[in-house]
Amino acid sequence: MSGFLFAATNLAALFLAIGLLYRPLGDYMARVYTSTSHLLVERLLYKIIGADPDTPQGWQAYLRALLAFTLAGFVVLYALQRWQPFLPYSLGLPALPPDLAFNTAASFVGNTNWQAFSPETTVGYAVQALGLAVQMFLSAAVSMAVAVALIRGLTARGTGVIGNFWVDVTRSTLRILLPLSLIVALIFIASGVVQNVSGVTEIVTIAGGKQSIPGGPVASQEAIKLLGTNGGGFFNANSAHPLSNPTPWANWLQTFLLILIPLCLPRTFGTMVGDQRAGRVLLWAFVTVFVLVYVSLTACELAGRGSAPELAGAAMEGKEQRFGIIGSTLFGTATTGTTGGAANAMHDSFTALGGTVLLMNMMAGEVSPGGAGAGIYTMMAYIVIAVFLAALLLGRSPVYLGKRIGPLEMKLVSLFILVMPVISIGALALSFAIPAIHAEMLAAMNNPGVHGFTEVMYAFVSAAANNGSAFAGLSANTPWLNRVLGILILAGRLLPIALTLCLAGAFARQDRSAPGTVRLPVDGLQFIGFVVVIVLFIAIPMFLPYLMAGPLAEGLAR
Repeated sequence: MSGFLFAATNLAALFLAIGLLYRPLGDYMARVYTSTSHLLVERLLYKIIGADPDTPQGWQAYLRALLAFTLAGFVVLYALQRWQPFLPYSLGLPALPPDLAFNTAASFVGNTNWQAFSPETTVGYAVQALGLAVQMFLSAAVSMAVAVALIRGLTARGTGVIGNFWVDVTRSTLRILLPLSLIVALIFIASGVVQNVSGVTEIVTIAGGKQSIPGGPVASQEAIKLLGTNGGGFFNANSAHPLSNPTPWANWLQTFLLILIPLCLPRTFGTMVGDQRAGRVLLWAFVTVFVLVYVSLTACELAGRGSAPELAGAAMEGKEQRFGIIGSTLFGTATTGTTGGAANAMHDSFTALGGTVLLMNMMAGEVSPGGAGAGIYTMMAYIVIAVFLAALLLGRSPVYLGKRIGPLEMKLVSLFILVMPVISIGALALSFAIPAIHAEMLAAMNNPGVHGFTEVMYAFVSAAANNGSAFAGLSANTPWLNRVLGILILAGRLLPIALTLCLAGAFARQDRSAPGTVRLPVDGLQFIGFVVVIVLFIAIPMFLPYLMAGPLAEGLAR
């Protein structure tokens, strides 16, 4: 079977599996968020934290609750890392330094899971399970809650109400993420993923040497890592490690899990707004960008341009033999197109043009299909822009789902789109402009020249985009990088969320537009194509000068 035929078969199987779950899972999530009843355990939690689940919130109250929740999670995770020696199952490991603990706490509450350390030699089981894994659930639940708040803003009729944060985040965790993770963890255990608390096992190799094999509660963490589009690996090798991703079947399943919730949320969207055509626009925009990225990345890797790939006969450096090029490019497309950040291959070892595709996938805002929840509200920003521009061109009223798009809404989505490029490029420039920091950056770069710059740029974009994947070659565990990347993660997380909730509030204050308004058709193939063009036209050019100085310069040098 030729490479492209095999690639198409894998993609078709992936979408077929998603298609089978699209309606039942999407409708189930809609029922979760629209139900008026509370489970007993949920009522107990509301009582413990002092929240009234039946009190609706405007966007300001929703945002304040979200910020308080994020701050509490940050403090707890930071404290767990600093107190690690006193925790059970710490494996005798020391406390993390303050700057590294700050970076890790920011990363995991920010649904980024950037890890500037080797997990199996730095954090014990208590920090992994009570700190990192818990935040994987909660940060994903926050993203889903924000998406649902925006949907409620589109359905509200002049009330200004967008839901209740405590209810949304609790239901996302207990009714969606936790049950799915339990099922997936059992499947992973059956497929050979490790799940124990046995510590390190010493074995004798065939050659007579000794090797230390780490264990741990891996399967349970892998499940939420993927379902919540988190990406933090139990092992430093992440999803390339045979104890967390043992077989081609497990690799395909992990790719499927990365995009399952993001691709089913458009059905939830359509059900909640009462218009499945709007949901299908989101779905097909997601799918179109995903296919474009996957085809481009696979073509670059199968071509294998570069001295080493041409000598070896294939671009297999840094890729697992059990997954091959296709298994690696499909996973890479999913992980950089979501806030997943997991990796089953070394992204730094992709061809120069293949690495460019991975970078551009993050630069586009990770809308193919975006993170769990984050994909919906990111793509909605592009849809608002598309509706406004198309209405101006055609002389129609800029109305979407009965909500008029005016100057306030356009200002909010414009700021939303600018957040990631401004903070990532600004922090990158600052890091090389200040002499003392410049020296630290040069010391952290293990590769000089164009490729070294690409590795640094990838780290800053990954942090600001809340992705968490990395090119190798950058020793990111330095005081400056730990601090600046942690700040980037928080800014890249909280600023877009604040703007999204403000947009939801602006929509919620509106009533439906007048029935006689001549509206723009926003449910056809032409509009889907226009949205995809807007994504590519707005996102990529902002980064083009940096791409030309880095991966494009390297890839086109031949």
